[in-house]
Amino acid sequence: MIKYSIRGENLEVTEAIHDYVVSKLEKIEKYFQADQELDARVNLKVYREKTAKVEVTIPLGSITLRAEDVSQDMYGSIDLVVDKIERQIRKNKTKIEKKNRSKSATSKIFTDAFVEESVALDKVVRTKTIDIEPMELDEAILQMDLLGHDFFIYKDVEDNTTNVIYRREDGDVGLLEVKEK
Repeated sequence: MIKYSIRGENLEVTEAIHDYVVSKLEKIEKYFQADQELDARVNLKVYREKTAKVEVTIPLGSITLRAEDVSQDMYGSIDLVVDKIERQIRKNKTKIEKKNRSKSATSKIFTDAFVEESVALDKVVRTKTIDIEPMELDEAILQMDLLGHDFFIYKDVEDNTTNVIYRREDGDVGLLEVKEK
């Protein structure tokens, strides 16, 4: 069962838009057990130049699914975002199941861990606070890929150090290990 949180920025979320989002996101329910509760956060934005941005975030315990799309058509963006989420699920279903099975019910790992900071001309224009909790390197790579980010900050479960992984230009993954002085 999916619980929806649909929010509009510069846009009134009409019943038609709400129903359209719900009907599209319901198609991913088939990938989850019937008794599993999902919390889908949908953010719909409209900019002055009449472009629409749709963001969907679905925390799944130890990982978070996230997709976004920007276009001239709100309904088209909704379709594309749901397709991206569905592709992420299909592509990583085995890894997601393995990670969720290996965690105990009381273990809490990054449920909403995307970090977005925009820097323009040495001016900080957005600040986010994140919770860094221990995880293995392969879990951090999976989380980075599912979020669609170029980097990810995590605490290594083995040595409890804070590390950063990042996607290199050649497509490989780089690891920055923090050395404390």
